[in-house]
Amino acid sequence: MDTSFFAILSRMKYITRWGLMRNTRPENLMEHSFETAVLTHALAVIGNTRFGRTYDVGQAVLLALYHDASEIFTGDMPTPVKYFNSTLRASYREAEQQALSRLLACLPDDLRPAYAAVSAPTEGHTSLLLLVKAADKLSALIKCMDEEKAGNTEFQKAAEAQLSFLQEMHLPEVDCFLKEFLPPFRLTLDEQE
Repeated sequence: MDTSFFAILSRMKYITRWGLMRNTRPENLMEHSFETAVLTHALAVIGNTRFGRTYDVGQAVLLALYHDASEIFTGDMPTPVKYFNSTLRASYREAEQQALSRLLACLPDDLRPAYAAVSAPTEGHTSLLLLVKAADKLSALIKCMDEEKAGNTEFQKAAEAQLSFLQEMHLPEVDCFLKEFLPPFRLTLDEQE
């Protein structure tokens, strides 16, 4: 039996992010998901190593890899539109759920539960989902910084919003990353040595 789940998933590379912004370099959903997974891994390791957390690092990374999978069908809804009002947000949440159901339906029955657990987690993942949210915002902040570094001032307000959100999370893992690991993103490769 042919199943299209992985073929559809590979289309993440065609979904462009930041649709309302002028970009010096486009970003796609696949690269964002990878970066979010890498950043989630970093936050989980920092939490476990430096702050005595007991995060399931592998599970956190899996949740991050699939955190935006529904956007294969919905596209990347710009934040100002997504959060314009509660009715629109609820409608978009419903569209995301329908998109995930459509994606998961492309799997054989015996594999579906494993992928549902990481693309649409239901319970027991609150702290990990918080890390994924932080990593998602870090990825957005890094994109903003890249655009600003390229001379694109259009991302300045977005960068401020991402940074503010991250600071207001009051997560020691995030604070550590912001202080210790974020500044080199402003440097050139030659400066990072």
